[in-house]
Amino acid sequence: MTAAAPASGRTSRAHRLRGLAGVGFLATFAAMLATTVAAALARAAGVDFTVPAGGETIPIPGFAVVTGVFSVVGAVIAAALLRWSARPAARWVWTAVSLTAISLVAPLLCGGNAATVTALVGLHLVPAAVMIPALRWGLRAE
Repeated sequence: MTAAAPASGRTSRAHRLRGLAGVGFLATFAAMLATTVAAALARAAGVDFTVPAGGETIPIPGFAVVTGVFSVVGAVIAAALLRWSARPAARWVWTAVSLTAISLVAPLLCGGNAATVTALVGLHLVPAAVMIPALRWGLRAE
């Protein structure tokens, strides 16, 4: 006795979601690695990452954690677009670029020295440069 196969639309959607999850996982890891390396290089070049509000220095592992959290949030947004948008790849790029632009406001307002602000802006763009094209590719893959 054989069981009936699920409707092909459901199978295709589930397959695409699994593929997107895999791409999201790998891209998140790559973004965390790239951001952490970039932060370590900036620290080695003399950037102190001290934010005057509280006077604390941002630790290098903190960059990896925050990058990981927001990269997963991005992957969840991409998955939602895959589920509910007729054009998920295009909507993803528009959404991700908009959120990246908004995220650049915080480093500009943090009150750090020029080197810290410049490095923080760059460290917002590094994971965006990894996650946006990777998830766009994952959303377009058939």
